[in-house]
Amino acid sequence: MASAFIPKAGQAHFKVAVLAGVRRHQDSLMSTFLALDIGSSSVIAGILQGKKTIAEAPRVFFKTRHNGGHVDVDADEMIGAVQRAIAGLEGKAKGVDAIALAVMSPAWVAMDAKGRALTPIVTHQDRRSVEIATEIEKRVGKARHLKIVGSRPFPGGISSTTWAWYLKHEPRRLARADLVGHLNTFLHRRLTGARVTDPSNAAFTGLYKTLTLGGWSEEMCEAIGVKQSLLPEVLDANVIAGSITPEAAETLGLVAGTPMMTGLMDGSAGMLTAGANHGQLFNVCGSTDVLALCTENPRPHEKLLTRALGIGRKWLAVSTMAAVASAIYWARDQIFREMSIPQFQAEFFRLARIGAKASGGVVFQPYMAGERTSIEQRRGAFTGLTLATTRENILSAIMEGLISASAERFPLLEGTGTPMLPTVVVSGGADRLDTLMHRDWPGKWKFRAVTDATMRGLGTLTPVPRG
Repeated sequence: MASAFIPKAGQAHFKVAVLAGVRRHQDSLMSTFLALDIGSSSVIAGILQGKKTIAEAPRVFFKTRHNGGHVDVDADEMIGAVQRAIAGLEGKAKGVDAIALAVMSPAWVAMDAKGRALTPIVTHQDRRSVEIATEIEKRVGKARHLKIVGSRPFPGGISSTTWAWYLKHEPRRLARADLVGHLNTFLHRRLTGARVTDPSNAAFTGLYKTLTLGGWSEEMCEAIGVKQSLLPEVLDANVIAGSITPEAAETLGLVAGTPMMTGLMDGSAGMLTAGANHGQLFNVCGSTDVLALCTENPRPHEKLLTRALGIGRKWLAVSTMAAVASAIYWARDQIFREMSIPQFQAEFFRLARIGAKASGGVVFQPYMAGERTSIEQRRGAFTGLTLATTRENILSAIMEGLISASAERFPLLEGTGTPMLPTVVVSGGADRLDTLMHRDWPGKWKFRAVTDATMRGLGTLTPVPRG
């Protein structure tokens, strides 16, 4: 299947295809998109008219492999999941004006000269590069790294650490690399032949001048030991970066020449749904909990992820709790296994109504999946256990620990100097979990729930020809 996506006529064919695709669609309003939302476990394909989803295929799951600190996805399995998701639209994708793309990030991969993956797609959950990350920060300096990249070199979460790990441990494999990037780069290389990424993904490579949107950093490339020629061109998310090749069109059930925008991170697409105004808060509450603040004046902090929005001169200051709903359902799987999910949910919210006293003095450190803003990874822990401790105490302690950690993010965000708007846009808050997580937030807030935030955010993009 891999060879079916490789343009036969090379770069010259690609340039002609792009120009032809732009000309073919330049008189169109480009109001109908094929939207691809690729998260950490699945692909969703939909047909959009503006923010309205007029068709959506069943979610297609792909396997994420966990082996110690190694967390990755087979590249061909990812392409297959995209293929099946588009097929689920039953031919409707052939009538679109353009393709919009939102991806999990980082999702790092090295490619050969024909666009074939040389490595797995290494996801943001990967922690193999802790030692490497420490070396990078010593080499560059914490303050200097923050000033250039906007974040510390968090293992896996800033993918320069992954690249440096492969250079150290598998140099012969990387010696064949012709292009290195994230998931949107890989998909473009396979579907359009383009060598591109957007500022939101570039920021999470750890090689980009994030705070100025100033392009690839020679200093960081030298510190990691990578050739800048292997990096993709950085274009805004809505730029038509390429057009679908005949080979990819035949395999995916698309029309050759259909323009494809550069794409951006899934969290950025959600912020676009929220309005992406200076001071806007966007909270994704689910298996993980992501709280993002949109700003026009980035001010990095060592406990925040600071990255470009992906379009225009806006940035996001992000605080992520790596395990929220997943930590709660860990308790169900381990100590409430006899309960059905509805029974467990009822018990959980019964304890929530009681409050902190239901924990019986047990305290939970909420790091069951580590911490996105720490190089040395933290682990979850319980303290205050006695022989009188019950499983209800433990479940309540998990809940209270998560609620406290959610509220503790606000001093960090206030430190960015960006005044926060009073209405928070919330996505993914199933089963009333979002209401619970907001219980101890300082200040007064209004909450506006949105559904399909990533899809609807892609619908806000206006495609523009490549300059």
